[in-house]
Amino acid sequence: GCRVRGNLEFSPSPNPLPSREGGIITICVQNRECLFGEIKNGEMRFNDAGRMVKKIWEEIPKYYGINLDEFIIMPNHIHGIIGLVGATPRGCPNNGQAQGPAPTFSLFDIVHQFKSFTTNRYSHNVKYNQWPSFTKRLWQRNYYEHIIRNEIDLNQIRKYINDNPLKWELDEYYP
Repeated sequence: GCRVRGNLEFSPSPNPLPSREGGIITICVQNRECLFGEIKNGEMRFNDAGRMVKKIWEEIPKYYGINLDEFIIMPNHIHGIIGLVGATPRGCPNNGQAQGPAPTFSLFDIVHQFKSFTTNRYSHNVKYNQWPSFTKRLWQRNYYEHIIRNEIDLNQIRKYINDNPLKWELDEYYP
């Protein structure tokens, strides 16, 4: 499975985070294929597939009641901090008054939809734009999560994410 080095511990999901907490997730490409770009001089350089994944990741808050914090898309995996905060914008019409109970989504739901959207768009581009194909599925079946417990934990994880491209050649996912 997709494991992260260092002092952060990740556990396989689908056990979703409690609804008012946040955490870091790691999602890996099936067979750890480098499909999203490359690291050059300590920086991630996206190809079209990497730009597509980044765009979909950044659009997540439009559809779910979450906040995104630091994230990094690497050649064959993604790390991102997600904070689950409750109601989605769709739960409140223009006057700001909620209409019925706010929809709730687990981290599992959000990751599932992210994988689904990116896989569909990637598959379309394999067919029509000659993107490299993948075997059976784009993403590994599971993902990994770590619940962020406090500010120290959050700052450690932010540093880990920001330093990820600089340490690519030491990464266990490095080809």
